[in-house]
Amino acid sequence: MIVPLRIHSLETGTARVGLILNPLGGKARKRHKLIKQLLAEIPGIHQWVVTNAADFDTSVKALIQAKIDWLIILGGDGTFQGILNRLYAWLPSEQWPVLTIIPGGTTNMTALDLGIRGKPDHILRRLKHYLQQPAPRSAPVLVERPVLCIEQTGREKIYGMFFGLGLIARGVKFSRSPIKQIGITGDIFTTLIVLRSLLGTFLGQPQPEWAPVQITIEDETGTRREERYLLVLVSALEQLLMGIRPYWGYESAPLHVTFVRQHSKKFWCSILPLITGRGHRLKKEDGYVSYNTQVLELSLDDEYIVDGELFHASRQHGPLRISASGPITFLVL
Repeated sequence: MIVPLRIHSLETGTARVGLILNPLGGKARKRHKLIKQLLAEIPGIHQWVVTNAADFDTSVKALIQAKIDWLIILGGDGTFQGILNRLYAWLPSEQWPVLTIIPGGTTNMTALDLGIRGKPDHILRRLKHYLQQPAPRSAPVLVERPVLCIEQTGREKIYGMFFGLGLIARGVKFSRSPIKQIGITGDIFTTLIVLRSLLGTFLGQPQPEWAPVQITIEDETGTRREERYLLVLVSALEQLLMGIRPYWGYESAPLHVTFVRQHSKKFWCSILPLITGRGHRLKKEDGYVSYNTQVLELSLDDEYIVDGELFHASRQHGPLRISASGPITFLVL
């Protein structure tokens, strides 16, 4: 196993350390000067700055060539997703570096789920302190998470930590509107998006930009059903932004799945149980379904999001297949 070797190199002070910075992320942009100053004070690590797709390609190829043991990603969910997909495309997972995410984006769901909290400059100071410790260093805190693998015939595989349909995708599309330009990040930004999503639901028809999604579902037992849903989510994370946990399945499987059907009963009364981890009180016959699974197939013509990035699915390419990959190992600073 390569992970124990990576960890041993960290503990003995011999690890090759790399850091990828996206300076355009919401939190990173606000504290760019301080981040730049702190990075200049951490010698001996490979550093790359990414602002576009070509930069992502160059940096990931360079870290593979440098045989990095520990890769630190200072960016948000979209930055991590971009690096994750390139690692899957270009490097066997058993050769991956250990990963750390420093929350530097507008949304930082994966980092928060891993327990990595704080401003980017504060976490960089913790990194600096750790790297300055003499060997042998204390054993780092490690966390494992599965990864979503999204496949459709004729399309490249997409990897990520969170998949959303319906109100979730509509909310992300709304977040690309001028609201993002006012500089709000983190939980406040997320709260605004959630409130706008709920308002779209409350207003009802005609609101095509907030319309439910129509999908045909085939689960791992081969059962198929077609429904219209307000929202669908599939998550490899234990909690989402603001600490919400909108799934309540009991199955021993890596992916958490939740469906909320259009015209579900007592929708407004269901919101609090959904976001506070008490969804087990909601009933399937009322339009609320949640379970854990290894694989799920959906047929649809609509937009979906993976870690905040928008994609489009078409029935002409067959079903969208979502399965569990990994797990991958994260180091928590």
